[in-house]
This record gives sequence, structure tokens and C-alpha cells, in this order.
Amino acid sequence: MAGATTAHRGTPSSDRPGRSPRKGAGPAGPPKSPKSAKAPKKTAPRGPGKRLRRGPVLASLAAAVLLASGGTWVLYGSSWLRVERVTATGTEVLTPEQVLSAAAVPVGAPLVSVDTDEIESRVRGRLPRIDSVDAVRAWPHRIGLKVTERKPVLLIKKDANFVEVDASGVRFDTVPKAPAGVPVLELNAAGSPSARRFDEDRLLHEAVLVAGSLPAPIAKETVQVKVGSYDSIVLELTGGRSVRWGSGEQSDAKGRALTALLKAAPKAAHFDVSVPTAPAAAGS
Repeated sequence: MAGATTAHRGTPSSDRPGRSPRKGAGPAGPPKSPKSAKAPKKTAPRGPGKRLRRGPVLASLAAAVLLASGGTWVLYGSSWLRVERVTATGTEVLTPEQVLSAAAVPVGAPLVSVDTDEIESRVRGRLPRIDSVDAVRAWPHRIGLKVTERKPVLLIKKDANFVEVDASGVRFDTVPKAPAGVPVLELNAAGSPSARRFDEDRLLHEAVLVAGSLPAPIAKETVQVKVGSYDSIVLELTGGRSVRWGSGEQSDAKGRALTALLKAAPKAAHFDVSVPTAPAAAGS
């Protein structure tokens, strides 16, 4: 009994029935290969190459800043591009000195800073005779003013003076003496049946329309424009001649018809172009 017991105890544990061998006790398998370490990423060396590539960009930016600063100084800070002279052209009745005085251009200011729109507005506001003005910079030192004056086509008698009216109906100046070749308005429509419908301003508009549409040779010979009503306008010409014009409608056609009549009947005293397609001349 004792020997059996001893034999039982000497049996290795791995041979015991019903028991699984312990982990790691079995035969060793093939050796596992070690995990290969990841190769480090290659990075470009941070050497002077990067700085060399940034250098030209920074240099260009610096040059641009210097150029901009220098250009600004030349335009605004230096004495090279400043207003030294102002000229005016296109005057007829006015003098260049009157235009320059009204413009009040700041001599000595940087040419680039001069507000030409403000100058133009100032000239028109101070000199109503000016119809248009163009202020331009003439580099490096001059401002030029080109003006166009209004031209009167009709005069309105006011006491001992005459009010000048242009082709747009603008009353722009009062003068003591009537300019040559500009007719005077005679408005006498108080008793007209159409006086309520066509007030004085409307009749003045019609008279201006007629006077402004006259061919130049006829305008020079027109002494007076008489307005009795909207459709009763009469021109008084030099030499005691008269023209029945009618209304201001078809004024261009009436001007052409009157031109033809004056050539066809140079000794006639009365002309009628109220119907321009059937003009007539009478008297001598």
C-alpha cells in the first residue's frame, strides 16, 4: 500500500488525468519575430535655404513700401508738384482775371490735392454768366480753367437796364446797354383770352424758343420779339419789316421758310411764316 501510494505521488502532474497542462508548459513554438520599429519621417533640413527663399520676398515688400512712401512724399510733401500758376481761357465778355478771382485756386498747395470739382462749382456760383467750366491739372505746376459763357438770345427791359436771357431761359446777367444783335422782348398779353392758361413765364419760354431758333443772319436783323398771346408772336426786323410767326411750334421750319422768303422777296415789308408750309410775303 505504501509503495502504491508512493508511485502515485511520483507521477508527474502533466500526466494526471483530467487536468490540462499549465500555460507555457508545452513545447516552445517558433520564436516570434520582433516588431520592426517605424522608420523616422524624413524632414527637410531647416537650414539657410528657407531663409534665402524668403529674403527676396521681404526685400520686394520693403522696396514697395519705400516706393509708396517716396511717391506720397513727392505728391504731397515736396515742392516739386505744387500749384504755381493758374490760367483761364474761353472768356468773351468776362476777363480771365474775373474767372481766376472766382476760382480762388490755392496757389502753393500740392497739385494732387486740389479739388477741381469744387473749383468748377465755385466759378459757376460766383459768375452766373459762365455756362460751363472745366478745371484740369496740367502737371507739374499748373491748373487750367476752360470756360464757356452763356450767350443771350433775348433781352428783357428792366428800368434803364437789360436782363440777358440765354437759349435755356436762364436770366444770367443785367447790363446797362443792350448787346448788338440781340432782340428785346415786348410782352403784352394781359388782354389775351389765353392769359390764364399761358402765364408770363410760359410766354417768355415761347419767346426764348423762337429767338433761340432763329438762323444767325436773321437773329442779327431781329430788333424785337413781340408776344401778344401764345400763338401770336411777331418779329420786328431792321428796315421796318415785320414777320408774323404765330406760336413757338415748328420754329426751326419757320426759320428756314423765312430765310427763303427774304431771298425770294428782299423788298417785301411783311412776312408770314405762321404756317411754314405756306409762307407768304407782301408789301414793299
